[in-house]
Amino acid sequence: MNVKEQIGGYIASQPEPKRSDMQALHLLALQVMPACKLWFLDGKNSEGKIVSNPNIGYGSHTIKYADGTTREFYQIGLSANTTGISVYIMGIEDKKYLAETYGVKLGKASITGYCIKFKALKDINIDVLEAAMRDGFEIQ
Repeated sequence: MNVKEQIGGYIASQPEPKRSDMQALHLLALQVMPACKLWFLDGKNSEGKIVSNPNIGYGSHTIKYADGTTREFYQIGLSANTTGISVYIMGIEDKKYLAETYGVKLGKASITGYCIKFKALKDINIDVLEAAMRDGFEIQ
């Protein structure tokens, strides 16, 4: 199965209304960055043990670790979780930036240094989320 098929299967496996919200967010990410690299991480480690929720990724950036090693990873991520949906915006150095820039305008969401978590799309301002995603792509 290729990445597009994995993404389609993952979105299709979600219950409604999360499925429709995930599909809308997937299309939004592709609209924001049409030619981006697509990722699908199944949430399993090298031993096949589940260590995280599956993630859809968009774009590419290099993560630099404290020991000097690097690895390629996505810029924007999308994941269903038990209470809703998480949107990850990777590569922002200032861990207060997302909350300070988008927090008040976003709606009912919790925001950490790189994650915007919300229950459903109807709870947030999609235009503000799109601006945050664009910001994440442009930072790279």
